[in-house]
Amino acid sequence: MSEADGLVAPAADTDGPSGGDAGDRRRLGAVVLAVLISQVLLYPGVPALVVALGAPAGIDAGMWFLVAEFGAFVTFAVVWGALSDALGRRTPLIVVGALGGAASYVALASLPGLGLGFEAALLVRAVGGALTIGAFSLSITLLMDLRGGNGRNMGTAGLAIGLGAAVGSVVGGSLADLGALYPVYAGAVVLAAAGLLAATVDDRAGTTSTSGSATESADAGFRDVLARARTTPGLLVPLAFGFVDRLTAGFFALVGVYYFQDPATFGLSAAGAGATLALFFVPFALLQSPFGALSDRIGRFLPVVAGSLAYGVVTVGVGVAPVYPLAAGLMVCVGVCGALMAPATMALVTDLVEPEVRGAAMGLFNVFGSLGFLTGFLIGGSATETFGYTPAFLAVGGLELAIALALLPAVRSISPGAGVVGRIGAEG
Repeated sequence: MSEADGLVAPAADTDGPSGGDAGDRRRLGAVVLAVLISQVLLYPGVPALVVALGAPAGIDAGMWFLVAEFGAFVTFAVVWGALSDALGRRTPLIVVGALGGAASYVALASLPGLGLGFEAALLVRAVGGALTIGAFSLSITLLMDLRGGNGRNMGTAGLAIGLGAAVGSVVGGSLADLGALYPVYAGAVVLAAAGLLAATVDDRAGTTSTSGSATESADAGFRDVLARARTTPGLLVPLAFGFVDRLTAGFFALVGVYYFQDPATFGLSAAGAGATLALFFVPFALLQSPFGALSDRIGRFLPVVAGSLAYGVVTVGVGVAPVYPLAAGLMVCVGVCGALMAPATMALVTDLVEPEVRGAAMGLFNVFGSLGFLTGFLIGGSATETFGYTPAFLAVGGLELAIALALLPAVRSISPGAGVVGRIGAEG
């Protein structure tokens, strides 16, 4: 399609030593897939896992188990991104992050046998999160470095995220019914495989550091992104949506697991709760790529705003559903709405920054996203403990609606009618 039609055609994939952009896109998608599987494997069995690690039963322990990991995500996402921009290398750092994360899972599974308490488990979770976020964030950043269209590349990331979460929730629930630590063992194997696969990917970092220390260059890259956020308010829009959208996802990861397993609601097993989470993750995964490509054609406005509005409505619906079949059907709708907005939101980040600071920009996006997850855990756990499930679902769904309505004009201003924003959108 021509520029006269209001669109910039994405560059075609190119061939390289390891199969070109298309081959690297598949491999990077597989790495993101593996990282998400390893992470979500633990979620359906969290109620039993925290008890096995020495914590008292209840949603508070599950909340802090998840908060420990995502607190490290927040702290280290930008560090990894800025460091990769400074070094001009991403692949070795992805390998280190994935293999280090695998080692942390082995350490976590060893704690009960060593007689160490829940505090030690939280420390291991924090260390593992600091390592794993490097593999996750930089794999997505390498996808951003590929040609072929930002929406397409982010659609690949979204597909891997959604599919990984779907597989992880189903398999993790089944493993948790066999034993509380089984998902942890499986997570270690999957993360190790991700590290080995990442080593086969061509390194395509947007820039290399030619002078000065890595730390100085990393700091400069991050400062550039922060300056852009201050001077270009439009960059704050995808960051805000990323925060709230992942807040909702974090809420489902914690509260949804307890909600569907609670005898006072639906009383499902860990496997049943995992399968129910998959009702969200499967459509979320399968629709990411086509919806990402759609956002390249029609612009980011409709996918982001309409998706977020619908996301908020169906989230509330899950929390007030009187019977399980209705709640299950609404979980499918949650996945569809999430798939509509997620790749467009990530692509907005790419649209608004230059290639040489993409690593730091995606790191910043992941910081906001991880803060969203943290907030979702904290709000979800605290609100559920204090007020019950229904008020908690109403609060989170209402927040999603509020952010969509409040930022509607801003999204329109940075994503006009169709196509990507400016010349950056032409570079995959």
